[in-house]
Amino acid sequence: MPAVRGDGMRGLAVFISDIRNCKSKEAEVKRINKELANIRSKFKGDKTLDGYQKKKYVCKLLFIFLLGHDIDFGHMEAVNLLSSNKYSEKQIGYLFISVLVNTNSDLIKLIIQSIKNDLSSRNPIHVNLAMQCIANIGSKEMAEAFGYDIPKLLVSGDTMDVVKQSAALCLLRLFRTSQEIIPGGEWTSRIVHLLNDQHLGVVTAAASLIDALVKRNPDEYKGCISLAVSRLSRIVTSSYTDLQDYTYYFVPAPWLSVKLLRLLQNYTPPEDPGVRGRLNECLETILNKAQEPPKSKKVQHSNAKNAVLFEAISLIIHNDSEPNLLVRACNQLGQFLSNRETNLRYLALESMCLLATSEFSHEAVKKHQEVVILSMKMEKDVSVRQQAVDLLYAMCDRSNAEEIVQEMLNYLETADYSIREEMVLKVAILAEKYATDYTWYVDVILNLIRIAGDYVSEEVWHRVIQIVINRDDVQGYAAKTVFEALQAPACHENMVKVGGYILGEFGNLIAGDQRSAPVVQFQLLHSKYHLCSPMTRALLLSTYVKFVNLFPEVKTVVQDVFKQHSNLRSADAELQQRASEYLQLSIIASTDVLATVLEEMPSFPERESSILAVLKKKKPGRVPENEIRPALTHSIPSSDTTTNHNSNTHANTVPANNAATDLLGLSTPPASTNVGVLLDVLGDNYSTTNNNTTATTQQQIPPVQQPQNLYNPKKFVCKNNGVLFENDLIQIGVKCEFRQNLGRLGLFYGNKTSFPLQSFSAGLINPSDWVSKLSLQIRPVEPTLEAGAQIQQMVNVECVEDYTDAPSMNITFIYNNVPQKLVIKLPIFINKFFEPTEMNGDSFFARWKNLGGNPQKSQLIFRATQGMDLTATRTKLSGFGMQLLDGIDPNPDNFVCAGIVHTRAQQIGCLLRLEPNRQAQMYRLTVRSSKETVSQEICELLKDQF
Repeated sequence: MPAVRGDGMRGLAVFISDIRNCKSKEAEVKRINKELANIRSKFKGDKTLDGYQKKKYVCKLLFIFLLGHDIDFGHMEAVNLLSSNKYSEKQIGYLFISVLVNTNSDLIKLIIQSIKNDLSSRNPIHVNLAMQCIANIGSKEMAEAFGYDIPKLLVSGDTMDVVKQSAALCLLRLFRTSQEIIPGGEWTSRIVHLLNDQHLGVVTAAASLIDALVKRNPDEYKGCISLAVSRLSRIVTSSYTDLQDYTYYFVPAPWLSVKLLRLLQNYTPPEDPGVRGRLNECLETILNKAQEPPKSKKVQHSNAKNAVLFEAISLIIHNDSEPNLLVRACNQLGQFLSNRETNLRYLALESMCLLATSEFSHEAVKKHQEVVILSMKMEKDVSVRQQAVDLLYAMCDRSNAEEIVQEMLNYLETADYSIREEMVLKVAILAEKYATDYTWYVDVILNLIRIAGDYVSEEVWHRVIQIVINRDDVQGYAAKTVFEALQAPACHENMVKVGGYILGEFGNLIAGDQRSAPVVQFQLLHSKYHLCSPMTRALLLSTYVKFVNLFPEVKTVVQDVFKQHSNLRSADAELQQRASEYLQLSIIASTDVLATVLEEMPSFPERESSILAVLKKKKPGRVPENEIRPALTHSIPSSDTTTNHNSNTHANTVPANNAATDLLGLSTPPASTNVGVLLDVLGDNYSTTNNNTTATTQQQIPPVQQPQNLYNPKKFVCKNNGVLFENDLIQIGVKCEFRQNLGRLGLFYGNKTSFPLQSFSAGLINPSDWVSKLSLQIRPVEPTLEAGAQIQQMVNVECVEDYTDAPSMNITFIYNNVPQKLVIKLPIFINKFFEPTEMNGDSFFARWKNLGGNPQKSQLIFRATQGMDLTATRTKLSGFGMQLLDGIDPNPDNFVCAGIVHTRAQQIGCLLRLEPNRQAQMYRLTVRSSKETVSQEICELLKDQF
């Protein structure tokens, strides 16, 4: 809003004062409605309103609009103000039009004519006001209407400098709307030569325009290179007294310098030796000035100086052709690593990541390894620690790989949760890429699983198995190492998977030692069986049937496991099928057939590692394409391509080329398979059911290896299955299903110890507090939980009314004569009772508008804590229970959802809009529902998920 002087537009000042003094929303709306009625009557009834009065009333309408109220009149009066010769009246008219007039309005022809009149005016102020309006609207209609006038103003010799400046920026705005607006031919040269203009303001505006034009057609505007270098040279060699009007805190023309340096980054280094030498002199001068003592202690001076420096370093890295400049840039950045300014440290680390990829500066970057490691460990800001990890990854080579990997492993134990998964990927990639001794590689990956098992993706543990299978020299060591790792009391489920697979393939290599005899191997694996998810149990059953072939002495014990009621009659179809088929295979098949079906896995065919692809997806553009070149006899295929086949092929298909079976599903079997051999042997007892449950993609419930408690009920807001609580003694898993206002929970208590848990009890805390809002029925449990066993408890729930806090349970037992007590919240949140609702755009926005009142609306703006992966965001919103509505929001990055919360008492409609801001790494979440408490609770539940 323009300033309100004490002697001008007193009525506007009084109106604004009245609004600020309102005690309530109702009072404000009443005062606004009164004012709108007054303005409407003035516009309709008083035909003698002068320019001052029109300006005052249009200003009031603008203020009301900025308060969030719709304005549906006053547009004609604003257009009339455009014909005024007074600056203040014309300015208000243009401001109103820029903000409130739709490009489809009937008034657009009148507006365009008024703008054309001002563009042809001799008054530069009027011309600038017109161009500001064109740029503010920036529509295709404006580009078509003024596509000739604006370029003509820009290159005309009669145009004043201040108008040229505005014309360049206006043309840039229209170019972003319609790229056809810029004429070619002779216009190209005339636009490029604006870089030679005497007025630095014109040059600065033109640099922004030319940068955009170059990105569209670099060859056409190649003539800008020499002009940009020439202008840059004049700036960096001048003193701050030479360019007084454009010097900012003793730094001459910093904004123009930055724009010219960015413009040059659109091209390869200049081919002309003279231009190239002059550019290198400029860059050296900038680096030299960075070493000079500061001319001011104010932060503005250092900011301007460093802005030019960092852009110069970016150009040096982009050109990647001058070893001396690259090394000097690296040394300069190294000085910033110990600077007290957090932003400088971050920017230095970020730029050094790029320098580390250059053959000329890689060694120079490595000299700062100790400081970077210290930054990774000691920095207060997590984004700087993340950048330090990125730099360590970039500077790693064969000479320092073991040290860097070890430092990253050490830090991983205390690293922020937000960067652990990426660190795991990077450690895995580095260990594979630079492994000369693959026993070291195996140790690193097993350490990764031990330290950060929850963050080890399938690609990582698949990869270590693939490498072990392909390298004969490491198979015995891998079997021995995983056998020892599995003996830890708290063993992560990923370790069980790796151990199960490797011992199933190569357990015979360590079976000669009594400490790792076949029975001992089997008992060790089976002690983990009851604490694992169905997917891992399925893998272990495949390992057991491999044991039948490797160690005939354990055949009876393994068959007893297959015969167990919990396997043959398991609710999980995959477990049931594997148990029954493997049992029949072990009973009916002859020794020769058994050996053929269960033969050792062959080497995997050559293909790039999938771990790198995962990292590229997380940090696009940061990871070099040729990152993985493992020194393997055979490279290993991407596991991304290997998990989509039917899991029953693990047992009943025999690859024709080598008659080996992949129990994990790490590689796709050949198209031609010899199923008939096995079916002939097994006859009618063999099940050929086509079960499409994919073992490697089932829901996991990953146990945690740390001795301390693991407990975070809010991780179940967007999912229904997983580990609810875990410590050294007990693991509590949960599996939920909900329909409308009814739900059922299965709680699974697993005893992780070697002793029974006595006097075991699990009941609700203060159930009477929940009777009015939640109806809960919980079955009692057996008083004794045997060592290594698991028991199940069912909970039925009905939502009576909406609520804001989940119910809690009290779990007590005696372990080794010591009473234990746990208090946990059940993952029963209000969103579990959502019914997804399909809506079209019209229905959604009509409902959205109806629910727009403050009591029904809740909004939160919060920072992203887990990175802005929009695919992951979409997955979480789908798991939240509402219906994701695609194509509703005009911004494709925004998420729109709809659903109905079902309770016994009522149904509560709810709409949601999540707006990510990638640049600021922020989210804005808006929830509107027919009940205030529900809107607030939905916001609170979702804000912690992103």
